[in-house]
Amino acid sequence: MAILGRAEPRIEDRQLLTGEALYATDLRPPGSAEVIFARSSMAHALIRVDASAARETPGVIAVYTAEDLGLADRPAMPLPGHSFSVEGLSRPVLARDRVRFVGEPLAALVVEDAAAGFDALELVAVDYAPLPAVVDPEAAARDEVLLFPQAGTNVVSSTDLGGEGWEGFAGCEVVVTERIANHRVVAAPLEGRGCVAEWGEDGVTIRLSTQAPHMAKGAFVAFLGVEPDQVHIKPAAVGGGFGAKGAPATDELLVPHLSRLLGRPLRWVETRTETMRMLHTGRGQVATVTVGADRQGRVQAVEFDILQDCGAYPALGPFMPNIGWLVATGPYAIPRIRYRSRSVLTNTTPTGAYRGAGRPEPALALDRILDRLAGEIGIDTVEIRRRNVIPSDAYPYTSATGTVHDSGNLTAALDGVLRSAGYDDLRKEQQRLREEGGRQRLGIGLSVFVDITGRHCPPDFGAIEVTADQRVILRSSSAPTGQGHATVWGMIVADRLGLDLARVELVAGDTDLVPVGFGTFGSKSALSAGTAIDLAATAMLERARPYAAGLLEAAEGDVVLDADRGRFHVAGTPSVSVSWADITRAAADAGEPLAVELVSEGIGPSITSGAYLAAVTVDVETGGVGLERLVTCDDAGRILNPMIAMGQVHGGLAQGVAQALFEELRYDDDGNPLNSTLADYLMPSAAELPLFDVSFQETPTDRNPLGVKGIGESGTIGATPAVLNAVIDALAEFGVRHVDIPLTPERVWHAIRTAGSAGPP
Repeated sequence: MAILGRAEPRIEDRQLLTGEALYATDLRPPGSAEVIFARSSMAHALIRVDASAARETPGVIAVYTAEDLGLADRPAMPLPGHSFSVEGLSRPVLARDRVRFVGEPLAALVVEDAAAGFDALELVAVDYAPLPAVVDPEAAARDEVLLFPQAGTNVVSSTDLGGEGWEGFAGCEVVVTERIANHRVVAAPLEGRGCVAEWGEDGVTIRLSTQAPHMAKGAFVAFLGVEPDQVHIKPAAVGGGFGAKGAPATDELLVPHLSRLLGRPLRWVETRTETMRMLHTGRGQVATVTVGADRQGRVQAVEFDILQDCGAYPALGPFMPNIGWLVATGPYAIPRIRYRSRSVLTNTTPTGAYRGAGRPEPALALDRILDRLAGEIGIDTVEIRRRNVIPSDAYPYTSATGTVHDSGNLTAALDGVLRSAGYDDLRKEQQRLREEGGRQRLGIGLSVFVDITGRHCPPDFGAIEVTADQRVILRSSSAPTGQGHATVWGMIVADRLGLDLARVELVAGDTDLVPVGFGTFGSKSALSAGTAIDLAATAMLERARPYAAGLLEAAEGDVVLDADRGRFHVAGTPSVSVSWADITRAAADAGEPLAVELVSEGIGPSITSGAYLAAVTVDVETGGVGLERLVTCDDAGRILNPMIAMGQVHGGLAQGVAQALFEELRYDDDGNPLNSTLADYLMPSAAELPLFDVSFQETPTDRNPLGVKGIGESGTIGATPAVLNAVIDALAEFGVRHVDIPLTPERVWHAIRTAGSAGPP
């Protein structure tokens, strides 16, 4: 049946809404005990840990410090195409002699009851010898306070890309520079992390909240020192990941290790405070960006100088600038680029992937500097983008960074957003409010952006089985965290084979049943895992054809499938046909299951793009910002289910707006987090967000047979610069040229009163 492209309701929601889906928190194997962690209350200090009193507390089964476990430190994560400039940056499983950020684990307590066990944490005595802390990346780069003294520096890696033959800004008639900060934010998924481990004769069964079951398996195998067939990752429902639930962290790794030591099942469930302090954070980048152009606004060169905050240990943080390089010229035909970066350690929570993972940072810098350039030249922000955007007839287009843009039509996307928003009317209203001279100002901001999706697509697994009772069992290496994989993969199978979407069951996250995979991240699910299911559907058609031919007493080559009816017939004779039920019975009679499985490889990356417009009001007396409208057009190739695609965009927009206006993880000078609860970390609710005007433009890609691109992270890339540009546009009459995000009332109010003009009346 022709189902792809329709807004089919999600089939997985019944289990989620009725409580049938089990999260890690719901799982309590018989005889299980709880793991809780004593954590550092200082950001930088030499330490001695004494857990003797905690061991004597009723209900405490065991207490382990670094000395008790004797485990080797974990080396810095190896990353493809990336190397560290210094050695010896390994991270202890439990802090041994030194702590480097608030929340670093010091001791693991195994207790009968977690709630009662928290009292025992107070009895873990820690002797701190405080050391100076450094929390600002620019200060850290001066190496006055060292996190690893033996390394001699806090700069753990650097890049200099595009420098060969770099001519600077010679010949450019206009050159504009701006320092643009992209502050730290917390992923804060609704469900924190959780891990349950139980050993048996065949090894250890682990259930955890993860985006990457197979990546997790590899980490557990290495940490536990066992063979791969002894680690069994079983699926648990996942209540959001946003990039923060990839490779397991040290606390998760310890759960099966301690379970093996004690010979009983163990579980660890992260508290909300641990989520806010320990789960790796996103962004944390300061960019000085310079752009050179002619007087008509045609950009000739751009230069990035980036400082990346990695937090206390180099996890994925140092890799973020490398990803940013791939899209550093954005959607624009910029002929020359130089891109330098340094990644530094600070006494804060380590940084890593967060929705967008390295791509929102250059997009924010580029969109912001283009508005500055437009203001310097004296042309409209729309016009500066029209003059530089990649022409629609230039695809496939290779950027100055070497990234191949496979398809797109950004001029059409921009035009569509301007029409939908009523751009000319917004400008008229803006002028009216300025002439009126009251408290309210209107600002209009644009973002035109690209995202590289499916950048890293290892082999993905897809399998289909049609059972005798007509259930359709799909096995996929995707790891759903709320995206609607069961629905979309089921739609692919329904479209290709005419099977009933309501009968689809998705098996994902079980490494015994899904032998190959890597995880769900980088907006690659539809490109890679979806393609594996699509190829499996084609293989299933060929698997079924001989049975259909036998039942129809025809040659295999003459048998076709009518997918609208879900029936096979001889070409030209649709009145005589057989159903999938007939074929499953024939397969059963032959003693063979009607099942196929395969691994897809060679799915290339694709370029998603979009144009966003934000309209905001600013109260010039209080600095308060109100987001009035956010109008978007996303191009993600072929849209398989517009309702699910819209849901992905909505979530991304909310997080992008949150970074622009509300959320910021802050530390004091001693490295203490200042807002590590949801009472003071300002996550917006629906009340703070408008109804988004979301639309799609489809320019299919040839990188995969479905023609799809990723869309899961687009909202976080485009929303932040659109809102930032809108607020600064509202304040332009007062001489405000830039304000760092988040645009809090205090920050906006201060910018108005310290700008070039006298400010509002």
